Amino acid sequence: MSVSVLLFTSDLRVHDQPALSAAVRETETVVPLFVLDPGVSLAGFDVPNRRAFLADCLSSLDAQLRERGGRLVVRTGDVTEQVCRVVTETGARSVHIAAGVSAYAQRREDRLRTALKELRCELRAHDAVITALPPGAVTPAGKDHFSVFTPYFRRWDENGLRRALAAPRRVTVPEIAGHPLPRRSAVTGVSPGLASGGERAGRLQLTAWLADPTAGADSYAERHDDLHGDATSRLSPHLHFGTLSATELIQRARKKGGPGAEAFVRQLVWRDFHHQVLAARPSAARVDYRTRGDRWRDDEKEITAWEEGRTGCPIVDAGMRQLRHEGWMHNRARLLTASYLAKTLYVDWRVGARHFLEWLVDGDIANNQLNWQWVAGTGTDTRPNRVLSPLAQARRFDPHGDYVRRWVPELAHLPGARIHRPEELGDLERAKLDYPEPLVDPAEGRARFERARGLD
Repeated sequence: MSVSVLLFTSDLRVHDQPALSAAVRETETVVPLFVLDPGVSLAGFDVPNRRAFLADCLSSLDAQLRERGGRLVVRTGDVTEQVCRVVTETGARSVHIAAGVSAYAQRREDRLRTALKELRCELRAHDAVITALPPGAVTPAGKDHFSVFTPYFRRWDENGLRRALAAPRRVTVPEIAGHPLPRRSAVTGVSPGLASGGERAGRLQLTAWLADPTAGADSYAERHDDLHGDATSRLSPHLHFGTLSATELIQRARKKGGPGAEAFVRQLVWRDFHHQVLAARPSAARVDYRTRGDRWRDDEKEITAWEEGRTGCPIVDAGMRQLRHEGWMHNRARLLTASYLAKTLYVDWRVGARHFLEWLVDGDIANNQLNWQWVAGTGTDTRPNRVLSPLAQARRFDPHGDYVRRWVPELAHLPGARIHRPEELGDLERAKLDYPEPLVDPAEGRARFERARGLD
């Protein structure tokens, strides 16, 4: 019987899975393979929150495959070595994989292609599995990628997407040994509020969010920045692990229609935008996309206070504490906490990006690093010196202080918007608070940043 191998990476689903569909269509049997790669740990990306969520995803994927007569085969070790072993054991003549954009993904693909050629086995990398539009599908004249979002969005919207694919009805797996699935319960150090992972959970969450009349797609345009209202989809972890397809999300949102759905689609296009930037400039994961000659400060005390949510700036501390508790943070909070570190404390964006990757369940290299660069003014932002005022952001997106009240309980007794300025309390009342004085006055921080960039 003819055999192919499907190497799952960041595409842990059976619905709208082009690589799986191609493998099932082209051969009689398929080995659905996931390799637990120690290299991920050595690179620092195998953190507890993502490891726990991954265990959920693999369990769900195995269940989905078993419903179709198959199962997930798990191996542990170097990806190239394990794939080659499976090819040798089964006589497979093709290996299918979703094309990635990071430097690691590109190196993995190159190594696989070279090794498989020695075994007379073809590597087939499928585009538009991890993103809706493949990186490089649209480019400006004479350049390899778009560096500004708006013209990219126009071209992206004109291009059109492939149709979403149904899940295969049957997946037949040949006899082959595998290792036990990892278990979430075996992972320590997980955020207590971490959400459940897996394709089944993601599809249920998407359906519920699209139908929610008050905090779903219908209100997304007006409410997605409302910190306390929490009217975002919270689907980013499922996009990161590929338990949901970006293509299917866009098509289901547009089928629903309305300003909210279109605003949601625009956020998904930002994801495609960042992936096409990183595909063209893999070094942007660690070096400035556009250097500004910054002379970053390195104050360990301030960095630790920011990481622990003890800066004395309530809206920033609320976001950082949500990150630790849930392994996730509201997008508006990500922007303002990042701006506070890079533009108020004037600390290297890489310090913040690394901390986010230690906790975020949706810690995606393209989105995380390039959003940090956007905020720091070293990336694709057309206004590189923009500074988000924490107080202005708090008044606009948490006007009654309810977001801060939830995550900074030591200030919960302060009424309304007064919670955003505890330093304005009288000396006696302030002394009773178990809450730090501000690390820096925002105006002072802004002046520090402007002086450093020669803007004063």
